[in-house]
Amino acid sequence: MSTDQRLAYMADQIARNFAAIGHEKAAMATADHIAKFWDPRMKARIAGLTDSLGPVAARAIAILHEKGSPPPQTPATEYADVAGAGHDDAG
Repeated sequence: MSTDQRLAYMADQIARNFAAIGHEKAAMATADHIAKFWDPRMKARIAGLTDSLGPVAARAIAILHEKGSPPPQTPATEYADVAGAGHDDAG
């Protein structure tokens, strides 16, 4: 699997985890997750792969492009926001 395929797979996987909350909320949560936890190089590369993404992940990338990082959407990203730059909930 190429790097681009892996990034698209990861973005779609995140989006699938939020699918139960509805398309737009899932897109916002996916955008929030990518903004908070992905390396800048990953974020830059995924921006050019929207044709390879499912609809929720593609909308998430559009949100990041149009609006920048959304406010925290999940407890994990709320924690990351409070903890400050460079922190996450990964133990």
